[in-house]
Amino acid sequence: MRFVIVTGMSGAGKRTALKILEDKGYFCADNIPLPLVEKFAELSVMQEGGHDKVALGIDSRTDLEEKAVRTMLERLKGQGISCEILFLDASDTVLLRRYKETRRSHPMARDARIAEGIAQERKELIFLKRLADYIIDTSTLLTRELRGEMEKIFVESEDYRNIYVTILSFGFKYGIPTDSDLVFDVRFLPNPYYVEELRPKTGKDPEVQDYVMQTGTAGQFLEKLTDLIEFSLPYYVDEGKNQLVISIGCTGGQHRSVTIAEQLYQKLSTHSEYGLKLEHRDVRS
Repeated sequence: MRFVIVTGMSGAGKRTALKILEDKGYFCADNIPLPLVEKFAELSVMQEGGHDKVALGIDSRTDLEEKAVRTMLERLKGQGISCEILFLDASDTVLLRRYKETRRSHPMARDARIAEGIAQERKELIFLKRLADYIIDTSTLLTRELRGEMEKIFVESEDYRNIYVTILSFGFKYGIPTDSDLVFDVRFLPNPYYVEELRPKTGKDPEVQDYVMQTGTAGQFLEKLTDLIEFSLPYYVDEGKNQLVISIGCTGGQHRSVTIAEQLYQKLSTHSEYGLKLEHRDVRS
């Protein structure tokens, strides 16, 4: 039996994750008190026909004392049930915005501000995050992107290294993205803006990509950049980082940065063990 515990920060998408697992054939239950988890697992196995895939949601509404959680996991292991823990996280800024948009109260805020509730919950759940087999940061994920990542882990059973990489093109004239972890300047490459027929196009168009990549310099830069990212990713994972934003900029964010971002995305897309996303911040729709 595959037994998954879905947990994490309130507002990070636990209910959405459980719904995704339910759609994929998992028997799901949410917010069961910790002392009943073992009984729930036992009944899931004993039920006629049994359940070969079970997901259980627990969060800060349950008394998640570290010793009690570790004891529960050991007892389940003693019953031959090996748990996988999925921890859903998001930045404090995103969580705060989500709560304000939904006008819900935070379960740990009580009479305090939402921000204080988030800080308290993060402090109390840090041990659970460290125990997690999988960590998904939903700060920048759409529901379909979260679904894709969870299908990799819990349906296709692919290896997952707990990091989601966003490749983001942008224009320096509009400012460097504030959430960037790595920033690369490609303004040294040939600029299609000065070619009249290419000016209205973007780096997503083959003609523009051909123009930018026409010199050996662009190809050489792309190879070295790919090598750097592939070399660095395992070390970011080891350091516990679960979200990496690689920003690639040119003057206006239309041609050169978009081209290199598209090319880098294709290069890294062979690594199914990492989540990967491509965005073009300043491309005109």
